[in-house]
Amino acid sequence: MKRQKKQWKILVKGGLFSSVRPNQAHYIIAELEKIGKFDCVITQNIDNLHRKAENSPDKVFELHGNMRLVRCLSCGEQYNMEYIKEKLKKGIEIPDCEKCHGILKPDIVFFGEALPSRVKDAAIKHSRNCNFLIAIDSSLVVYPAAFIPVYAKEAGAKLVIINIGKTPCDELADIVINNKAGETMARIVKTSKTI
Repeated sequence: MKRQKKQWKILVKGGLFSSVRPNQAHYIIAELEKIGKFDCVITQNIDNLHRKAENSPDKVFELHGNMRLVRCLSCGEQYNMEYIKEKLKKGIEIPDCEKCHGILKPDIVFFGEALPSRVKDAAIKHSRNCNFLIAIDSSLVVYPAAFIPVYAKEAGAKLVIINIGKTPCDELADIVINNKAGETMARIVKTSKTI
């Protein structure tokens, strides 16, 4: 119990409830999806920013989960993070599942945990069946997600990497752009509208 209490305190103090906002790149990715230029978004981010930018939820594959949800470790019941906020406001230090009183955990992948197979399998399938993949603002060093560009290239897709620093996949890429994601994506959208 002490450990759980400590973990929730760390999550709350660490910005669990901070209201982060999408940046220019997130909005542009959503716009590209709406005009039919993107089939899906595969992300390691847990911040819900692609959904906040209005990407279709069924087209966003969050490999490491999403902090807006919590899940019961016993029965699998899922709750919105608002549920946790309300419990904490009421002074409950360790929120539990209303259904079975099991332990609740943010629905994210912690270090050492396996990726959710359904999401991982869907991301791999999309990457192996795409003809064009853009890796945006990723160092491409966290595995197994870093294999996504490799799967796409093995399937014959064109690969563009947009990142401020070098990545291990730069040699595989057809185009590497070492620049800020928002700035670069804005230019891509402007260009695609004139084509």
